[in-house]
Amino acid sequence: HLQVVESGGGLVQPGGSLRLSCAASGVTFGSRLDYYGIGWFRQAPGKEREGVSCISTRDDRTSYADSVKGRFTISKDNDKSTVYLQMDGLNSGDTAVYYCAVDRVSCGRNWLLLIKTDYWGQGTQVTVSS
Repeated sequence: HLQVVESGGGLVQPGGSLRLSCAASGVTFGSRLDYYGIGWFRQAPGKEREGVSCISTRDDRTSYADSVKGRFTISKDNDKSTVYLQMDGLNSGDTAVYYCAVDRVSCGRNWLLLIKTDYWGQGTQVTVSS
């Protein structure tokens, strides 16, 4: 049974940093035959959901939304079946609920545009404010 659990959200001042974690049980990281795209979406009040970043469980392929390129870094720990999103240079536009998601679609631009995914976490709030 596949399940994802996020952690690491909170309140941070503009220019600050946060690291989100997504523990994905039931996913075999590193398998070349059984693989997923895993990553993050976010949704701010009154705005559409936005794909932020993803990483492949099979290799090191990653993808980022233009709005976060150069500021956010996604990584994974295969042994812990966990994906991390390091967020630096945060600004008020990054305030949102961040959801970890897992899907069979390979990580790439198409993954960031998914309308729905196979599995979602419960979400973690990120608030950037002074």
